[in-house]
Amino acid sequence: MDTRILITGANGQLGRALALKYPKAIALNSDQLDITSQEQVKSFPWKDVDVIINAAAYTNVDGAETAEGRIAAWQVNAVGVANLTKAAMARDIKLIHISTDYVFDGSKDNHQEDEPFSPLNVYGQTKAAGDIAVSLLSNHYVLRTSWVIGEGKNFVRTMLELAKKGINPKVVSDQIGRLTFTSELVRAIDHLLSCNAEPGTYNLSNSGKPASWADITRTMYDLVKLNNTVTDISTEEYYVGKTNVAQRPLNSSLDLTKICSIGFTPTDWEIDLGEYLNKELANKN
Repeated sequence: MDTRILITGANGQLGRALALKYPKAIALNSDQLDITSQEQVKSFPWKDVDVIINAAAYTNVDGAETAEGRIAAWQVNAVGVANLTKAAMARDIKLIHISTDYVFDGSKDNHQEDEPFSPLNVYGQTKAAGDIAVSLLSNHYVLRTSWVIGEGKNFVRTMLELAKKGINPKVVSDQIGRLTFTSELVRAIDHLLSCNAEPGTYNLSNSGKPASWADITRTMYDLVKLNNTVTDISTEEYYVGKTNVAQRPLNSSLDLTKICSIGFTPTDWEIDLGEYLNKELANKN
């Protein structure tokens, strides 16, 4: 692909995966381009860019409930996205932005792209604001995703480390959704660009049967033949005694009909989970 691509959030899980897919892209972290700074964004040499893939985000869901975190989340997830949207609008640059299931309250079984926003927490509110900003740009894709797993700190790695230490974890069993591996996100982004899909919002997660975090952990341990047991616990029980806890949607399942309709076939999360675990274990040996 000869398209000149700028990747923001290069140090994150998705940013790293995108940089591997597009080695000729300009991949920048926040030290190199602070998207919350209107001046930095405005003065960036945009003549060298055809597509912005915004993988930058404040993702500390509980941290966003603190006084300091609330400000940071709004700056990165809303103000920063608005700055990129303005730059793209002024120069007819395509903007791909990553959204989240947290813009919804989890009251529906299968979230569709046109469901009204109903975020339960500050993180979800800031991400919804970013989505609204991007939607003002005609040449855009919002890729709404859930439960992202890639190269970096994440749920799968945490559960694997606990198992290796001989710990039998208590894991939340009343939040339901699907994992989204960064490899799937990269594949979907490349598909949108390659087929020049209609602008707009597309849900994207791995396919397969939605499951709870507890069931995902059991599947993990079965796949790598670990004998650790998993005890179900409710979200309410898990957070007893903890402060600055964000309310979370209990159903994060995304309807994948729209992205499938343009020729993209998501991979079952259990298949990608098995491959991910095999790589993790191979790297540790």
